[in-house]
Amino acid sequence: MLDLAGELHRWIEEGREFAVATVVAVGGSAPRGVGAALAVDREGTVIGSVSGGCVEGAVYDLCGAALRTGQSVLERFGYSDDDAFAVGLTCGGTIEVLITPVAAQAPVRTVLAPVLSAAARSEPAALARVVRGPAELLGRVLSVRSDGRTEGGLGGHPDLDRTAAAEARAMLEAGRTGTVDLSADGSHCPGGLTLLVESNVPPPRMIVFGAVDFAAALARAGKFLGYHVTVCDARPVFATRDRFPDADEVVVDWPHRYLRRTGTDARTVLCVLTHDAKFDVPLLKAALRMPAAFVGAMGSRRTHEDRNRRLRAEGVTERELARLRSPIGLDLGARTPEETALSIVAEIVATRRGGTGVPLTGSSTPIHHEAGEGQRQAVA
Repeated sequence: MLDLAGELHRWIEEGREFAVATVVAVGGSAPRGVGAALAVDREGTVIGSVSGGCVEGAVYDLCGAALRTGQSVLERFGYSDDDAFAVGLTCGGTIEVLITPVAAQAPVRTVLAPVLSAAARSEPAALARVVRGPAELLGRVLSVRSDGRTEGGLGGHPDLDRTAAAEARAMLEAGRTGTVDLSADGSHCPGGLTLLVESNVPPPRMIVFGAVDFAAALARAGKFLGYHVTVCDARPVFATRDRFPDADEVVVDWPHRYLRRTGTDARTVLCVLTHDAKFDVPLLKAALRMPAAFVGAMGSRRTHEDRNRRLRAEGVTERELARLRSPIGLDLGARTPEETALSIVAEIVATRRGGTGVPLTGSSTPIHHEAGEGQRQAVA
């Protein structure tokens, strides 16, 4: 639901009634992940998607029914051996979808309004909903903000709300979306229950070092993938807003000094395009010792070998060097800045999602990988 935060918050502000269908579980080759959402208002307006088209019609009808009955419902869609073109996922996977109605006076609306508003402003927030458990609790909502505030509840014992809030807070701190099982012993709910926790965190950062033509193309590609893009270069004549209109920030500073000042986290992507030892070596020495999802550097294989030799002389260990993706990018035969940017972001996505980078044609590897993030992280 939080991936539609901006539109849904506007619908609430306009007083619309609507129903939201959210993917709560996937299996096999499903087209979209946990947290993907589709919403339908009373007038039949649709936003979002849960399956890339496979079951959208059936989910649309279920949203309309939920608006009429006021009841949440959990529905499973999967591949049918008897009729592959019946309502289901002809790609061979399965998804479970929770449909939640949001009526004008419903308590859930009061809980959703502030968390959707926060998510629309890219502020950290988490939403927990019951997706399995007693029928009367299905769809109950609890929200958690980064400052610790909670709203709503699951309608059971107060300890159940405290446990759910603690689990949602932990998922928010990790930037994860997924399901959490609460045991019967710890949740004060006979038989236990399962929560879907959706986390909204600020976009991950892509920091591009080197104000070159390749950087301009990479900034555009990074924005397309949902990154907050910074371009950094020590040369003010090159690091200008006019040259990098797609970047969120253009910084004039020595790369290693800026990197230490700005900091990184486990989602940060660092792309070093300077291929100049006086910039690269101090920058990569710092980068390879900081948390980051990806550290890549441009240059020929000769440049790569020379750079590694210099880094070793600076005390960088073999284990640290193993983190470096260099030469950066997948082998696409790229020539232009745009093609090179495509090869770089392709490697970033493959690293993030656990992909191999090999063609799918003739391959037996899964199309949708379990490795990597696996759950949505406000991106990307």
